[in-house]
Amino acid sequence: MADLAVGDIAPQFDLPRDGGGSLSLAAFRGKPVVLYFYPQDDTTSCTNEAIGFSQLKPEFEKADAVVIGLSPDSIKKHDKFKAKYDLTVDLVADEERKVIEAYHLWVEKTMYGRKYMGVERATFLIGKDGRIARIWRQVRVKGHAEEVLEAVHAL
Repeated sequence: MADLAVGDIAPQFDLPRDGGGSLSLAAFRGKPVVLYFYPQDDTTSCTNEAIGFSQLKPEFEKADAVVIGLSPDSIKKHDKFKAKYDLTVDLVADEERKVIEAYHLWVEKTMYGRKYMGVERATFLIGKDGRIARIWRQVRVKGHAEEVLEAVHAL
């Protein structure tokens, strides 16, 4: 299967969200959506990324954009993660990895010489029309939220 590209229709989802209920991409049609994928709650890079997006959430809202974090962790883990770090971004749980796989982010990774399957840290900026406007793969966390905000402003 080919990777997603700028201009493609973003794969839809309707997933359980932190705090209860569910969140769907379709609900935000007409608004830019920042959908960031991360491997695991409460790890150093994932925490720093979530804090970065949370700190800039008011700026994203001024630009009429929504920020959603997605990982394979459970809602229970998301709720603990949000409470521990006072996170304000929405988090959705993809425990079955269907959305992660639809975005081609379930990949082989290597750590300390050991190969394993995991979530690639990536961000998709989805335009008001539901099409992918920008993609960041293999994200480095430092400065990432700011770079994404600049891209939202450039839409």
